[in-house]
Amino acid sequence: MPEREVYFDHNATTPLHPEVKAVMAEAMECYGNPSSLHASGRRSRAMVEQARERVARFINASPEEIIFVGSGSEANNTVLSVLSCPSGHCTCGVKRGRGILTTRIEHPCILETSKCLSDRGVPVTFCAVDSFGKVSMKELEEAVTDKTGLVSVMMANNEIGTIQDIKTIAKLAHEKGALFHTDAVQAVGKIPVDVKDLDVDFLSLSGHKIYGPKGIGALYIKKGVAFCSLIRGGHQEQGRRAGTENTIGIVGLGKAVEMRAAEMAEETVRLGKWKEVLRAGIEKDIPDVRFNGHPHDCLANTLNVSFEGVEGEAILLYLDLEGIAVSTGSACASGSLDPSHVLLATGVPVEDAHGSIRVSMGRDNTEGDVQYLLKKLPAIIQRVRGMSTAYAGRSK
Repeated sequence: MPEREVYFDHNATTPLHPEVKAVMAEAMECYGNPSSLHASGRRSRAMVEQARERVARFINASPEEIIFVGSGSEANNTVLSVLSCPSGHCTCGVKRGRGILTTRIEHPCILETSKCLSDRGVPVTFCAVDSFGKVSMKELEEAVTDKTGLVSVMMANNEIGTIQDIKTIAKLAHEKGALFHTDAVQAVGKIPVDVKDLDVDFLSLSGHKIYGPKGIGALYIKKGVAFCSLIRGGHQEQGRRAGTENTIGIVGLGKAVEMRAAEMAEETVRLGKWKEVLRAGIEKDIPDVRFNGHPHDCLANTLNVSFEGVEGEAILLYLDLEGIAVSTGSACASGSLDPSHVLLATGVPVEDAHGSIRVSMGRDNTEGDVQYLLKKLPAIIQRVRGMSTAYAGRSK
């Protein structure tokens, strides 16, 4: 048995906050359909609307600008569908024949949907990033034209934690007449997010990344912005997302953002300090390492590191035997043998990209957890490198 259990994969998903779990258990007793007019339905509706107000307040939006969806991926797909709805069957007012501009380091749900839309004839451009994962502003400025309908850039990267200058990018998009969307799934609840200050048209967030339940997300749609529903067939969510609302999940999301508002600031300082302890410890005890992502404009909880001459999967499995859970990148790409598209886009060599792990800390982690990882990791890297014919450092 391992000495202790340590969960360092919070960018993949988070455990339920105890207070979220409690309110969800209470909500299970209210089974009425929020669209029903009887007492049980009205109680459910009241809970849904309270959660909507909490989500809106957390990102400085109005409640009517928030719709609940099934996940962050659904929210992202919904926004991208704005440019793909056949004009002959839609009266949403979106201009047709315009393209999408995004980046090479987006979440797979953005990249795959963009590629699918490209196959349907929607022009799609994928912008480059620099070695830290920052969007190339020069390339972006040249790429956004009056033919661009939507610019979509994630606020914080799920693998390397780099934070983009969303306010500047949104301004650039608007100057060219394009709508702007940000996938803020990894940002909301970790850094302050103000949709009015950023001046975004759409913003996606997810419950299970902020100690809420899986199967629930939210989409911010700025008032007055042209919009086209992805799921049709009912009047729910102001007619913008058909299907009976997931009352229990919505209640959980509402409580999760409330708890983030109370805990985020202190947690950011604490995790940022431990991240630096972890970085320094790795640099001190393990040779031939490379840290990925921006050194400053980065999530406080996220550290991505490459180890020369090893496979990330081997590191992950050995750490798992010691009770430590980390990731080799995006959980949504865990079934792929390909190296991280994010690391490759930042110029990391294929070999180093294969030898990378992501440590993403959370609210329940302690300094003892960090020290335990630093205790176990050097010996694991040495062991894996000892079995590798690819590690050149042995001859240095």
